[in-house]
Amino acid sequence: MLRIGIDIMGGDFAPLETTLGCIASLRELGPDTKLVLLGDRNKISAILSENNSSESDFEVIHCSQSVSFADAPTKVLSQKPDSGMAKGFQLLKEGKLDAFASAGNTGAMMVGAMFSVKTIPGILRPTISTIIPKESGGVGIILDVGINADCKPEFLQQFALIGSLYAEHVFHIKTPKVGLMNIGEEEEKGNILALAAYDLLKNSKEINFIGNVEGRDLFNDKADVIVCDGFTGNIILKEAEAFHSLLVKRNIHDPYLDRFDFEDYGGTPLLGVNGTVLIAHGISKAKAIKNMILLAREVAEAKLHEKISNALSLLTVS
Repeated sequence: MLRIGIDIMGGDFAPLETTLGCIASLRELGPDTKLVLLGDRNKISAILSENNSSESDFEVIHCSQSVSFADAPTKVLSQKPDSGMAKGFQLLKEGKLDAFASAGNTGAMMVGAMFSVKTIPGILRPTISTIIPKESGGVGIILDVGINADCKPEFLQQFALIGSLYAEHVFHIKTPKVGLMNIGEEEEKGNILALAAYDLLKNSKEINFIGNVEGRDLFNDKADVIVCDGFTGNIILKEAEAFHSLLVKRNIHDPYLDRFDFEDYGGTPLLGVNGTVLIAHGISKAKAIKNMILLAREVAEAKLHEKISNALSLLTVS
């Protein structure tokens, strides 16, 4: 039985939208998956009852505290031990959860993961990614998209390996093509970071490196995995979100462009930690929460953190 913990009190629209997302996910989760709802039992029970569901459909763990976006990330686990976030990480650490997910305080989720399940040995920096809808119908991955604004070349080498494993084992892309985001395709283009990273990537036998890619290549099939520093990646991510918002405001719909709705993807795993941890956007509503849960199941079933650990021990540069 796969057990996925959800921080019901995390997010701008919690606990209503988080609970509704859990209810919606039941229609797509099999009987071999159990959702563990962590939060205020009275509020959870009332929402379940109002939506023709009951506690018997889930496992509910009452938590008397909740984490806000104003809470200092480094103090959450110690100052709010009875919060859903703190309890969720404790259960994950003890092996009583196979995955833990939240739309709450991102910094606290990062710190919680680092202090509970910890990073995989050898990982220089954990990373987060985002999905890139491809015009051909498939998807790609770009990482890092925000938690590592300053990077060393070795970080990007590890991101390439991690992203390749994520693409292969969760999105089932065989031998994913890895590209380095740059201002030109030529090997000699770019800043100091890009030039040094290129040398590492082209000599990494464990990845299928195809060279530099440019911003125009984000949505075509040139690369399946694109690596960059978190500063660059976050700008790309926020620009895509802003463009989609403009389309919605102008009531412009297109089958491809509609795929840029972040709620279709739900959240992102924190890659490089020794467990399955999912982080969702703070403004996530039921649809995004549901998709975060479905992604958590895919990542947990793939045992992605174990595959990253095994591959990292084989990473070589010749």
